[in-house]
Amino acid sequence: MNLDWQIFLTDDGSGRTYLDWMFEAWRWTLAVAGTSWVVAMAMGALMGTLRTLPNSPWLVRLANVWVELFRNIPLLVQIFLWYFVVPKIFPAFQQVPGFVLVVFALGFFTSARIAEQVRAGIQALPKGQRYAGMAMGFTTAQTYRYVILPMAFRIILPPLTSESMNLLKNSSVAFAVSIAELTMFAMQAQEETSRGVEVYLAVTALYALSAFAVNRVFTLIEKKVQIPGFVVAGGTGGGH
Repeated sequence: MNLDWQIFLTDDGSGRTYLDWMFEAWRWTLAVAGTSWVVAMAMGALMGTLRTLPNSPWLVRLANVWVELFRNIPLLVQIFLWYFVVPKIFPAFQQVPGFVLVVFALGFFTSARIAEQVRAGIQALPKGQRYAGMAMGFTTAQTYRYVILPMAFRIILPPLTSESMNLLKNSSVAFAVSIAELTMFAMQAQEETSRGVEVYLAVTALYALSAFAVNRVFTLIEKKVQIPGFVVAGGTGGGH
């Protein structure tokens, strides 16, 4: 099999090379993944926290519904719902760019999984942490903000790393609604050049490089904020 990498230096018919097109698609992939990650972290932290609130059954139920709803519907179906159905039901969304709708779909889908991790992290903490905050005169919100959540997020950094990498890979489904990211580029470039091996190898390398970068960043953060000697209930170490 002869590989022709020169294909990336040829004009794609619009005055740019396939290499330029691929890097532009890579930027779209990172934009979708990065923006969705912000949405996922915000909603995941909120819903995960609500699921552990004492004496707030309605908030707990609301958060449970959120998690079960977005966790049990396939991601691709959620993207189609946001892109084709929501604008029909709510006409105001017809003016919202497709990029934003994909970010909502991917962010909310991932938030349900992060919410589970946040809930598990909070429940892994000794109950004394909550009581200590209350003893210091903190409100429930202050106890979560200053005592519980900072420690819980340190505990869940390893699974959060995997979830962030999954989000990056899941961003590839954005091609289904014509977002010009890497998978869309690969499909179109392969059709135009008939050099699918080279195109898909290059795109695979960019996905792998991106995922590796995410992994390294979270690993550095984990080492920076780890809690030396901390042991959660049941004997599982929170630090490494």
